[in-house]
Amino acid sequence: MWKVFKKSLAVLLIFTLIVGVVYPTFITVCAQTVFKDKANGSLIVKDGDVVASKLIGQNFTSPKYFWGRPSATADYPYNAVAGAGSNKSPAGDEIDEVIKERIKELQKYNGTDEKIPVDLVTASASGLDPDISLAAAEYQVSRVAEARGITEEEVQKVVDEVKQKRILGFFGETYVNVVELNLKLDDIQQ
Repeated sequence: MWKVFKKSLAVLLIFTLIVGVVYPTFITVCAQTVFKDKANGSLIVKDGDVVASKLIGQNFTSPKYFWGRPSATADYPYNAVAGAGSNKSPAGDEIDEVIKERIKELQKYNGTDEKIPVDLVTASASGLDPDISLAAAEYQVSRVAEARGITEEEVQKVVDEVKQKRILGFFGETYVNVVELNLKLDDIQQ
């Protein structure tokens, strides 16, 4: 029995060393070498201070800022600790009422009855999505330009600078990170 115990203990120690020390160290070194920005949370640094993450949206409500997707997280919008969807069924009346209210709000602030991109009225599955479609950004250009007292062309230029194109030209859709866009707009107005 003592031989079996020693062999079992040896196997336990070997696997503890491999799985608990060698593998995590290897993965950490690879991540910090190859994917340093992503491994550290894709943080946005401004004037030496961390102001946001590219991975988590923020609740912009002022007309001078672009608005992201609605957040359905608990307690407050874009709560990273409570990331979750609303779990409202698209077949139910409750989601229809929520969407109608969001449409009214957008039409009130944007002053237009033009078709609203769906990502501005529906929450993402995580409730933390920092990105909107290019159409959703372009829908808001005139409101942001008017609120900031600059031309629509200047705002559109910033949108074009920040937008992320399809990967390899055909994977995914063109999108805009709202946090980066709003920070860039603040930078040009200083």
